[in-house]
Amino acid sequence: MSLEAFQKSSALSLGVELELQLVNTHDYDLAPYAEDMLRLMKKIPLPGAVVPEMTSSMIEISTGVCQSSSEVLGQLSQTRDALVKSADKLNIAVVGGGTHPYQAWHERRIYDKPRFRELSELYGYLSKQFTIFGQHVHVGCPNADTALLTLHRMSRYIPHFIALSASSPYVQGQDTAFDSARLNSVFAFPMSGRAPFVLTWDDFTTYFNKITRTGVVKSMKDFYWDIRPKPEFGTIEIRVFDTPLTVERAAALSAFVQSLAAWFMQDQPFMPQEDDYLVYTYNRFQACRFGMEAVYVDPATGQHMPLREHILLTLQQVERHGTSLGASAFLHMLQSSVERGENDARWLRERQGEEALLAEVIRQAAQRFRGGLAHMQQG
Repeated sequence: MSLEAFQKSSALSLGVELELQLVNTHDYDLAPYAEDMLRLMKKIPLPGAVVPEMTSSMIEISTGVCQSSSEVLGQLSQTRDALVKSADKLNIAVVGGGTHPYQAWHERRIYDKPRFRELSELYGYLSKQFTIFGQHVHVGCPNADTALLTLHRMSRYIPHFIALSASSPYVQGQDTAFDSARLNSVFAFPMSGRAPFVLTWDDFTTYFNKITRTGVVKSMKDFYWDIRPKPEFGTIEIRVFDTPLTVERAAALSAFVQSLAAWFMQDQPFMPQEDDYLVYTYNRFQACRFGMEAVYVDPATGQHMPLREHILLTLQQVERHGTSLGASAFLHMLQSSVERGENDARWLRERQGEEALLAEVIRQAAQRFRGGLAHMQQG
């Protein structure tokens, strides 16, 4: 199978996908209501799409092509409001977060769709354990070579994305001691991890042709990389974010991605190197495990520093670009949460500390998801 041509897209355009939890409203466990939700949502005109995911207690929403993070928020808010109304009709709730804290994976049902059935046959129990919930951010690139350069520059900031979005501290009723336990499930898949270090589309095409000849993969969909090119959209897609608890935080994360991409494309602050990946796995683990308290090893200098400090430094470096993109309010929101050492994983743990009942934590998280702009300052 040949690699698709890299399509033209508007540089720095955005697209956001959110995988969301469907829960019942008596014990707030996952509920297999995706088909019913999709039936109701089909009747509502929306700017993006609402589609099924791997198991029937999940649903994915996406924006259309957006030019700004404010537009992302507008579209996500519209879809969120429609989801909440549809869920109310079914007496269920919609929740963000990267994992459900106490669902039993073996109770999940694979959604009846050919690709999902195929993946279930290939991956066995991993496919049900893939009942995890992430945010994907697409950013438009003017051409294929710029996409690969941007992808590898962006790789230095994977820990930043993980720590800022981390919202999956609980699995199977236990505090995992990770801020993002979701990514441990992703890493179990054979084609996960980092993209190969190639900086031109010709070289990437050579790589793709070699690996497809082995029969290991058939298309770009078979790569579960942290960041992957999406030639059919003319974008790169960042896939390490946990789904946040609010659409406001999801929009803020897209603002950070867009501002970084503008910095890379317009200023070209550094050239990515293969040696950047010497500390990649360590930095990623640190961010998953410790979130805002992680240590970050600078790939260029080898310097160890608190990840929080590097996130704040990065926000300063992209501030000018964020201003020109109309994203200042979102970047300031992220800055404030970093200064306080807060992310959604901390919010979930604090609620559990107060309530000592994970079902009540999920009930409050469902209220938080539907709460809209009132929660913007809380991130």
